[in-house]
Amino acid sequence: MTQSNKQPIFPQTGNDVRERLIQAGTALFATKGYAATSVREIVARAGITKPVLYYHFKNKEGLFQSIMDGAACLQDKIIAESMDAEGSTLSRVTCLFQQFFRGIGEHRNITRMIHNLLFGPPQGAPDYDLDRFHRALVEAVESIYKKGLKQGDVREVDPSEAAYLILGTLDFCVHLDLLHPEAYDPERPGRLLELAFRGLTGDGPTRSR
Repeated sequence: MTQSNKQPIFPQTGNDVRERLIQAGTALFATKGYAATSVREIVARAGITKPVLYYHFKNKEGLFQSIMDGAACLQDKIIAESMDAEGSTLSRVTCLFQQFFRGIGEHRNITRMIHNLLFGPPQGAPDYDLDRFHRALVEAVESIYKKGLKQGDVREVDPSEAAYLILGTLDFCVHLDLLHPEAYDPERPGRLLELAFRGLTGDGPTRSR
């Protein structure tokens, strides 16, 4: 899988200029932070002029909001596709993780940008409901778990704790990928998930690498 950030964030628009601005802004916000990035730098990287940015987004804040909304749409699409997956709880959660991690590989700058906004120093960025990314994932995994409970393939525990346990695996993989991109492994989340579901007590085999 490619590790570039060239996949379109808004593939439905078909607007190359808008997409170039989004890609340029995302890359600069991810590396320099929002406040330290100027409109001049964004348009220079995108190869266009300031009036074009103003036409599409009105200002730098509008570009930022569009990037974040695009990331939210990507996440919602991944979640929706995973919720419709057939099979066991493990297979549905694995599908969610694989799709999510694949999205990270294709949109690495967005991942780093959101990560920096959440865990880095204040950047002077516009207000945005960053917690919506966390809430959406927790709600999705809780829903998958509850469906699995009805199917009888998971034991009954607090749904929120089950979600936190499962999402802790994804969180670890995301952080590992950001810190050591050379070790990027899209199959790692699935292996760790299977290990978490089956445990370390010999309850069935796990996949080998």
